[in-house]
Amino acid sequence: MDTSSSRKDVSQPDCKHGLMRYFRWSFIVTFLGLALGAWLGWEFTGTLSGMLTTLMICSVLAVLEISLSFDNAIVNANKLKTMSPVWQRRFLTWGILIAVFGMRIIFPLLIVVIAAKIGPVEALFLAASDPDAYAHIMHDAHLPIAAFGATFLMMVGLKFFFDHEKEVHWLPWLEWRLARVASIRSIEVAVVLLMILCFAQFQDGAARTVFLGAALWGLATFILVEVIGQALDSTDQALSTAAKGGLGAFLYLEVLDASFSFDGVIGAFALSKNLFVIAIGLGIGAMYVRSLTIMLVERGTLTQYRFLEHGAFYAIIALSVIMYVQTLVEIPEVITGLGGATLIGVSLWSSLRWNRLYGSKAT
Repeated sequence: MDTSSSRKDVSQPDCKHGLMRYFRWSFIVTFLGLALGAWLGWEFTGTLSGMLTTLMICSVLAVLEISLSFDNAIVNANKLKTMSPVWQRRFLTWGILIAVFGMRIIFPLLIVVIAAKIGPVEALFLAASDPDAYAHIMHDAHLPIAAFGATFLMMVGLKFFFDHEKEVHWLPWLEWRLARVASIRSIEVAVVLLMILCFAQFQDGAARTVFLGAALWGLATFILVEVIGQALDSTDQALSTAAKGGLGAFLYLEVLDASFSFDGVIGAFALSKNLFVIAIGLGIGAMYVRSLTIMLVERGTLTQYRFLEHGAFYAIIALSVIMYVQTLVEIPEVITGLGGATLIGVSLWSSLRWNRLYGSKAT
């Protein structure tokens, strides 16, 4: 009796300590980011209310990023399992730098550089001096970004279900049939092409050309990343242990993260016109996504919760459909985040229910 109680006392602090280990850097970045956000709010407005408003916007953007990217963390963890430890560390260090600075700062600047045909320094000056004009340019670029990101994400989602080797099915009546027809060569490409053509019919004039071009580039990018990954894996004799099965997966995860980020970055301008405030809020959220990814990999959460991956990939498909629809009408980011969170929540509940019913009988 004494021994069992002592075990409980020892295990509980370990659990808390373990969680702190995963989220320590996220908490540090949150503190530094909010402090910088408060300073920016004071610098731009010179009032206490302006500073508090900026703090609130940074916090809301961080929560929004986490809710939109939780499925991204699950997919990242799924891919990271197959990578060597060296490439896992590279993704979790270099990858987060690319995600925070590349997608949240450089990417919005590049859009303005291309759309407005100005230099990077001018784009940065425009973001600081005329945030309304900057936000307007970003909003006008939404169509090709949404088409590209939606197509890439749709391919990611369908690739998971169109797999003839897939044995675990959350919704057997649907997933079993998709796995059966997966032997048809490039069926997921055919499905995506049909969806592109369908949504293209609702675009007007020049917008249709832009939509088709961006969507096809999204499809080509997915295929190119897949080809690179398979080429690296098939030539493992010529690769070092560190690179084997790593570089292709690294590229895949970076493009995937970019596709998830497209919609969030554009949608963030609805809350704030300030590029730097947006970068702080989304950057804080991206750090929590990284921490969640590490925790999912190290704790083997995906193996413990049987249908969690399924919920994430359904959420990805739902997000891609929403992004397609957003090329026609505006959909609030809250709906996007809640939709993905609901699918993942239901899949988690199904996993817990399956564990209760069959967990003890499973081998």
